[in-house]
Amino acid sequence: MNNDKLNYFVKEFKNEQQVLLPRVNLKNGFQLEEIESVAGVDLAYWEASEKTFGVCCIVVIDFSTHEVLEKVYSYGEITVPYISGFLAFRELPLIKEAAKKLTKYPDLYMFDGNGYLHYRHMGIATHASFFLNKPTIGVAKSYLKIQDVDFIMPENSIGAYTDIVINNEVYGRALRTTKNVNPIFISCGNWVDLDTSTEVAMNCINNESRLPIPVRLADLETHKVRKKLIERMKELEEK
Repeated sequence: MNNDKLNYFVKEFKNEQQVLLPRVNLKNGFQLEEIESVAGVDLAYWEASEKTFGVCCIVVIDFSTHEVLEKVYSYGEITVPYISGFLAFRELPLIKEAAKKLTKYPDLYMFDGNGYLHYRHMGIATHASFFLNKPTIGVAKSYLKIQDVDFIMPENSIGAYTDIVINNEVYGRALRTTKNVNPIFISCGNWVDLDTSTEVAMNCINNESRLPIPVRLADLETHKVRKKLIERMKELEEK
């Protein structure tokens, strides 16, 4: 991609983020006991025929029992280039297509990625909320360093956390969901506060992973579906 095209994308994307930002509300629009189901969202990519393809999987679970209620996916060619800080523009088309297939509408979405913990407070979890019209939470496996601010490692006990504060503002939280395992990074997406985001995440932890169950299952599903899609594409090429 040449610099002119890159600069155009960055300008347009940044303008859209700035338009949406005033509509972000880091307060609960619901009671925790009202949550019946939670969805995990993740994407996976692959290259074929000099093109980039992606698959988005959404897995909905019962918030109380953790039973899987529904799985859906969408896939297609990725036409938006990867630009740091603007991941949503690359992933949203597939997320919206997958969400349309749901028959079990979740009360809340959890994303394998960031929300408010973002250069402009507009990570994938926050940006996607405006299209899903539901509260969202960002759950990242690795830390996005902003303005050279490091996170403080929480104590080595389940549920321990430290807030990530940048310029006197809380961007997110390093959360220890499992003892002796690296923390995950929780941030509000939209229409939910950080304490509730933490409580929802901890409610969805079992002994199989440091990740909340919906996010882990969505991650596993993307890899499984991606493998099938790659095999199907190869079979079609050979015919």
